[in-house]
Amino acid sequence: MGDSAGLESSVTANFVAADSDIEASLRPTSLTDFIGQPRVREQLQLVLTGAKLRGGTPDHILMSGPPGLGKTSMAMIIASELGTSLRLTSGPALERAGDLAAMLSNLVEGDVLFIDEIHRIARPAEEMLYLAMEDFRVDVVVGKGPGATSIPLEVAPFTLVGATTRSGALTGPLRDRFGFTAHMDFYDPPELQRILLRSAGILGVDLGEEASAEIAGRSRGTPRIANRLLRRVRDYADVRADGVITRDVARAALAVYDVDQLGLDRLDRSVLSALVRSFGGGPVGVSTLAVAVGEEPGTVEEVCEPFLVRAGMIARTPRGRVATAAAWEQLGLTPPPEAAAGGIDVRVNEPPQGLFD
Repeated sequence: MGDSAGLESSVTANFVAADSDIEASLRPTSLTDFIGQPRVREQLQLVLTGAKLRGGTPDHILMSGPPGLGKTSMAMIIASELGTSLRLTSGPALERAGDLAAMLSNLVEGDVLFIDEIHRIARPAEEMLYLAMEDFRVDVVVGKGPGATSIPLEVAPFTLVGATTRSGALTGPLRDRFGFTAHMDFYDPPELQRILLRSAGILGVDLGEEASAEIAGRSRGTPRIANRLLRRVRDYADVRADGVITRDVARAALAVYDVDQLGLDRLDRSVLSALVRSFGGGPVGVSTLAVAVGEEPGTVEEVCEPFLVRAGMIARTPRGRVATAAAWEQLGLTPPPEAAAGGIDVRVNEPPQGLFD
């Protein structure tokens, strides 16, 4: 079946809390410590408690949502709540069915298997996963051609936790095999502020209420970004201030790192500037827009665009990307009449611009 070294790592619930890595040290270790996502926490608590009362393993769990919202942390919490070990891997690492078979054969009863970006798992491994999820069994094919033999291999009962940033990319058969599906939403500024204050306590940072509110407002609704900005502001405070993070210190630090009041960074502003100044507000195809800012189309589409659309600065139309009035105003420019009125000329009879660029 091959060696699965490099494909997975195994940790226990106690290991996470003692990990010296900064990112891991900021992760919550229980559902009680997890801030935000109240609906998901309530539902997950019922799933885990019910399984423990019955003395069995919980249903397989699918976590979906944008990156940085706590899907990996939630998987670690699930293992912690169950008192079992957590095996971690990712979809792209499972290129062959043998990779998955080797991993499944090493599971102990009750283990939690976490597959990040599960929508990118290879097709042969995915088809093997179907049988493992339903019957806790895999069929290993030995040999090739007419002499190939299928050997059934029993797998210890386990709980699969899958994480995906693109739930629509999952195949129907795989999605249907999850007994519980949770969608992680973006966080409100007050929730991010609580996360920042907790992280500041762990890092030993003197963070004021006003400063935490300033950082939270620029974190794009994402805890990962909030913690990253906190560490950069801490660096600024240690070097150029007395180590205490006030609102003025936070503003000065974020200005150095090119993060504005809405959380837009240099690349976000470059995309908006190109869309407005170079293409008159659009519509323009994403590939053309990417060339204008010197980035890959995937970077613009997956990194910048989701937040700009959610902030109401870019609209996606059949003809391409269009700047809204908010985008013009963000750049200090006067929006044209059609943008100021909120109207977008779609012209569905014309071929979509950017479709072939």
